[in-house]
Amino acid sequence: MTVRFAGLELKNPVIAASGTFGYGIEFEEIVGLEGIGAFVTKGLSLEPMAGNEAPRIVQTAAGMLNAIGLQNIGVAEFIEKKLPLLKRYPKAQCIVNVFGYRVEDYIAVIERLNDAEGIAAYELNVSCPNVHEGGMTFGADPGALEYLVARAKAAAKRPLIVKLSPNVTSIAQMARIAALSGADAISLVNTLLGMAIDTETRQPTIRNITGGLSGPAIKPIALRMVYETAKAVKVPILGMGGIVTAEDAVEFLLAGATAVQVGTASYADPRATERLVSGLTAWCKSHNVERVSSLTGGLTIPWQS
Repeated sequence: MTVRFAGLELKNPVIAASGTFGYGIEFEEIVGLEGIGAFVTKGLSLEPMAGNEAPRIVQTAAGMLNAIGLQNIGVAEFIEKKLPLLKRYPKAQCIVNVFGYRVEDYIAVIERLNDAEGIAAYELNVSCPNVHEGGMTFGADPGALEYLVARAKAAAKRPLIVKLSPNVTSIAQMARIAALSGADAISLVNTLLGMAIDTETRQPTIRNITGGLSGPAIKPIALRMVYETAKAVKVPILGMGGIVTAEDAVEFLLAGATAVQVGTASYADPRATERLVSGLTAWCKSHNVERVSSLTGGLTIPWQS
């Protein structure tokens, strides 16, 4: 069940996604942190952030909308209070999600993390609005993405994973830019922009009006984007978006992902990551798959051969 990903050796290809697993340590009594492939922390900024006003999460058909607003404790408190607790689990792979509103913010967070122990890699969240470019997100602006990734790669002492936004015209183009700019891996997809309305009050159900749509509703879109990206870049891919069952995970692997992230499913079942590890292991045994890594890119299209 082991896979090689961006220079890391993961026990299995199941990773807890950012924003759904706290800073890892909060799940220690629920999930065996050393039994899953890795976990990604909540996004960390240079300074603490309170996030958006409630309501900021709402259930939708086959998914949920969220507008948390990147609430987090800030990089300094993470290093001081959260990271030391993770030393109890030396085999756990901790990937830190990093974000900012200016390139300098991203770099400052990475530089603070570089000297900290117990971190396996960085995941760069490029879905934040670049304040220098009038609010356009880094992940939707080819030039801004290229500059940010190049700067972050130069600063990072650990593997750099770039988490792309699906809210773009061509995910393959943005993936190529990230890879050519130094990304060691690509993770996709982040949430899709959406909204919901309360017909009784005639008001948005989220205070922020719009939010990020996640869950099974976005799986077909996410799967298509992983497939397109796998054909466009040579770096490994982390696939995510609506994964609930072992079969969901297998689909993403066949589409070209090396590993998968599980996010929204953890809200319904806090042990979703462990369940996926067991389910995927059982699936491989029942289908005579000796190495889970052999599934990556294994999609066959007979009518195109």
